[in-house]
Amino acid sequence: MSTLIFTLPADLSRRYLPEMSSPKAPPVSLRPLTAEEYDGWKTHSCENYAADIGPARRLDPAAALEAAYREFDTLLTDGPTTENQLVWLAYHEGTPVGSLWISTQKAVPFVYLIEVRAEQRGKGYGRSIMLAGEEECRSRGYDSLALNVFGSNSVATGLYDSLGYEVVTQEMRKTL
Repeated sequence: MSTLIFTLPADLSRRYLPEMSSPKAPPVSLRPLTAEEYDGWKTHSCENYAADIGPARRLDPAAALEAAYREFDTLLTDGPTTENQLVWLAYHEGTPVGSLWISTQKAVPFVYLIEVRAEQRGKGYGRSIMLAGEEECRSRGYDSLALNVFGSNSVATGLYDSLGYEVVTQEMRKTL
């Protein structure tokens, strides 16, 4: 099991912008998550995150879910209005297709969550959401973006590679 942390160099990010309107990346718009939507989003997101961190941290499902909620509560102390936390829903032509959470707490913004709704997967929305998030960061004056991906998530790793993200740290594990 390995965990990879990627960053997107500023000089590479700009060349991917035209893909936002290509057939591989249908255009999306990002809308801030509302207080009314937050609890449902948080529940769904914590359940998905727990499914990832459980095996990676060798936690049983209940402990993984508890850890996921604890991490969300620590990072999003005021829900979707927490300072330096950008939480959006992504839409394509009025249809919700996913969500994105980027923290701007540090000098390099960090993607804590990107999700494409199950029924919308395989249509290029992951690429579109990432490109829209990059543009949001760029418009706020940032020149790079970082994220973490579980080593077992080859689809996400392939997406980030194709967008120009580079591995900057890597955690590895061997079962003995």
